[in-house]
Amino acid sequence: MDYAAFQRLRQPVWEGFEQALESARRQSRPSHQEVEALAMSYRQVLHDHALATSRYPGTGAARRLRRLAAAGTHYLHREPPAKSSGGSFFLYTFPNAVWRRSRALGIALGVFVLLAVFGLAVTIYRPGLGVAFVGTEAVEGMRHGRLWTESLTTTTPPAISSSFIATNNLSVALTAWAGGALAGIGSLFILALNGLMLGSVIGITLHYSMDAALFEFIAAHGPLELTIIIVSAGAGLVLAHGLVTAQDRPRGEVLRESARDALVILAGCLPWLVLLALVEVFVSPDPQVPVVFKLALGLALEAAFLGLAFNPLATGSPTSTGPGIEAPHPTGSPHG
Repeated sequence: MDYAAFQRLRQPVWEGFEQALESARRQSRPSHQEVEALAMSYRQVLHDHALATSRYPGTGAARRLRRLAAAGTHYLHREPPAKSSGGSFFLYTFPNAVWRRSRALGIALGVFVLLAVFGLAVTIYRPGLGVAFVGTEAVEGMRHGRLWTESLTTTTPPAISSSFIATNNLSVALTAWAGGALAGIGSLFILALNGLMLGSVIGITLHYSMDAALFEFIAAHGPLELTIIIVSAGAGLVLAHGLVTAQDRPRGEVLRESARDALVILAGCLPWLVLLALVEVFVSPDPQVPVVFKLALGLALEAAFLGLAFNPLATGSPTSTGPGIEAPHPTGSPHG
């Protein structure tokens, strides 16, 4: 049987299973007959999934069957429902979305690093690029041994500074995410701009021998702040993927899955920006705080975020499933 015939003949079974599963989910206690019919359809889906995996790997039908098999497995073998909480979101829902979309996040990281290296290289040879990013006043200050970040503790009250920084960081993250609606062009632009800016700023501070002062300033908040921007832009690329790449699946279905994961990833990032604003105001510019402490704090924040985002225990958790969410390897019998 060729692929087209397989999809044409078996698609009514898959659609029937989807409808039965959705109907069962809407009921708190489905009847025994409904569960039995769902289990029968589930076995047919498992059979088709195994066939598609071996004969038509990588096709839309194979991916759809993997999703259906995963959804059926988790519904029919789920644990008793627990009360939802913010903790379950950060422990399961958020990291599952990150794992599923790790390829898009990897692309975002690659674009950022590439432009950062380019900006650094260009600024080392032509410092004028760095001047364009930091401004002539900041350059004049560096000529006299002052970094522009000193104004955070001398000219603006901390409460106002933290509010401004949090708003600015949230704006950048939201713009990077929303740029996915422009087929990913907006997200790539934010990545390129911030990567180029970082490389140029490092280059201009090297030119004026202020790199140590810059490192001391960004050590506490910089690693996680850059990570959040990259991940938010990566979520934008996830959204763009749903817009431009439907293949042989309904575009609406692909877009719903992509939009859901993109929104989950963004929601998992935003609370960290509020914490980073406080660090950037009260810790980063304070010369009384040892640089070792700033670096330790920055690494701890980065490790905490990455530990949650890539929590290996989250994959396949009962709280992470839903229509269209894949779980690992549902390729055998219900107990396989």
